[in-house]
Parts: sequence; C-alpha cells; structure tokens
Amino acid sequence: MSLPARVVTLLVAFLAVVAGAAFLVIHYFLGGPPTVDFTSGVTADTGATVNVVMQEAGVNTVSSHPVWVSYFIKSPQTGQWVHTTLFKVPAGSRINMTVIGYDSCTPLRNNFWGKVSGTIGGVAYEDGKPFTQLSSWAGCNVGHTFSIPGIGLNVPIGSPTLAQAANPGVCSTAPCTLNNPHRVMQFSFISPRTTGEYFWQCRIPCGGGFINGFGGPMQTIGFMTGNMEVVS
Repeated sequence: MSLPARVVTLLVAFLAVVAGAAFLVIHYFLGGPPTVDFTSGVTADTGATVNVVMQEAGVNTVSSHPVWVSYFIKSPQTGQWVHTTLFKVPAGSRINMTVIGYDSCTPLRNNFWGKVSGTIGGVAYEDGKPFTQLSSWAGCNVGHTFSIPGIGLNVPIGSPTLAQAANPGVCSTAPCTLNNPHRVMQFSFISPRTTGEYFWQCRIPCGGGFINGFGGPMQTIGFMTGNMEVVS
C-alpha cells in the first residue's frame, strides 16, 4: 500500500473512532431523558409538601421501544406527561406520591416486595383504601413496584383486575388516560436530608423477552428504573 493510501486509511479510521465517541457522548450522556423538577418555590428542610404524580403503562408509544413497559412523570409546570424516570425534590420535605397503575399483573418473585415500607405511617392506599401488603401469589393484583432501596422505601403498585384488563378500553397508547382501566396508588414519605441521587427501580421482573425478566426496560433509565435527585 502506498504512503498516500496509508494516510487516507488512518484518517478514515481516526474519523470513525471520533464519530463513535461523539455518538456515545450525545446519545448516552447528553441525550438521556429529562429531569422533572419539583423544587420550584419550595425551600428544603422546612417540612414543605411536594406532590409527585406518575403512571406506569404496559406500552409506550413515545420511544424507540414501544413494547417496553414504562413509567411517566407529570410535569408540575406544564401538566404534561413526560417520558422519564428522573425527578428532583427538595431535601427534608414531605413527598406525596400518586402512581396510577395501568399495566396488567405480574407475579412477584418474592412477596417481600409486596410489603409497604418506608412510607409515613407504614401504609399506602389503593383507590383510597389503606393497605400494608399486596400478595401477588394470592391473586393477580400487582403490576409493578416503586422501590428506593437507599431510604428503605417500597410500595407495590396495584393493577387493573383481569376482567378490566380484558376490556377493550385497556390502555394501548401511552401515556394512558383515566378513561383506561387503572388503579390509583397513593403514599407519602420524607425525602432525605442528605442530598444526592437515590436510585429507584421496579422490583417486578417485567422485562419480557430478557433473561429472568430483569433486562431491557428493567435496567434502562427512562423506563422502569431511575433516580430521585434530592437537593438543598
């Protein structure tokens, strides 16, 4: 190979490496899902109340993985559903969570994840009724969980009944609406006074088509795992 040809080959290879690095930076570091901010007008460590509204759906029609189960968060600024699992709250505040469950049931691998923990009063509410545990082995009634291991928080998210899930009105275009069969889950907890990012994830093996059900959406930010950022 002549010297000019070698130079051209090296230049092409160099440009390919640069392009690959740029792709990784843009798509994996700069192109991630947005963070929904719940800190506007709230001072940390004052016991203020923040209301976070989320939904989980068995489909999502807003990403390149439409068959992946996914969470959405409602923006307090616009009232629109945002396809993300990243949100920001003030430290030392009461966080009132509302999670609307639209997905069908999936048995828990371990009923430990059906127990409510880390909430104020040790209780959560399903359609307004208090509970401390949902057993997915006794009945098909758990769709997902909302779990933040770093603060000992876990709440099972109820699912529509089998009869409701067979209804033609079941959600097929997410974000879903209250016209679709659903469960409304509510619970509260106190955000940590230590600032930082707190990892959260669903503990139901809902990554269909992946080994043990824990791949795909289960390990991808923006779908069934995310971070709660706590700021002062």
